[in-house]
Amino acid sequence: MSARVEGPRLGTGEHGAATIVALVGVAVLVLRPFVDAAPSTRTALFAASYLTIGLASLAVPLERDRARMAPGLALLLGFGAVVAAASVSGSQVPLPWSAAALPLSVLAAVAEEALFRRLAYGRLERFGATVAIVGSALLFGLVHVPAYGLAALPVDVGAGLLFGWQRWASGTWTVPAATHAFANAMVVLR
Repeated sequence: MSARVEGPRLGTGEHGAATIVALVGVAVLVLRPFVDAAPSTRTALFAASYLTIGLASLAVPLERDRARMAPGLALLLGFGAVVAAASVSGSQVPLPWSAAALPLSVLAAVAEEALFRRLAYGRLERFGATVAIVGSALLFGLVHVPAYGLAALPVDVGAGLLFGWQRWASGTWTVPAATHAFANAMVVLR
């Protein structure tokens, strides 16, 4: 049985801030495919959006959790799952490639994990680990539907479940952030 390590209790204002950051972050991510701008403008806009989402998600205080296994082991298991999935998967989603593709995809991964596995997971955790893992995974999957379509939903929810499990097992959002960045880098460099 794991004991929860309590941090300071969140006040009403902090709960409101977390909700606003989550809603705005999700809206920005959902609207990405609809941005009609020159490629250099899109890159700058996406980079600024990811930085803003990530920093805003980090600024909201949350209660702390404790690790259930060594974070390094959770990270290795996540990397192994990503490599295994990539080796059996079919065609990948075509991405426009540019010099900014790799750093932008890594930045997106870290920002999304700050939003989904730090903020959303942290808010849902009071309902139990299962709700936090599944709820943040479903939100993660649904946010990607406008960009990749319904056909990618099971893959995105599956990735969200892996990242949520890593968050639960390691006690930190940085382990799924590293795994997500690794997975995005594999897609870009494939």
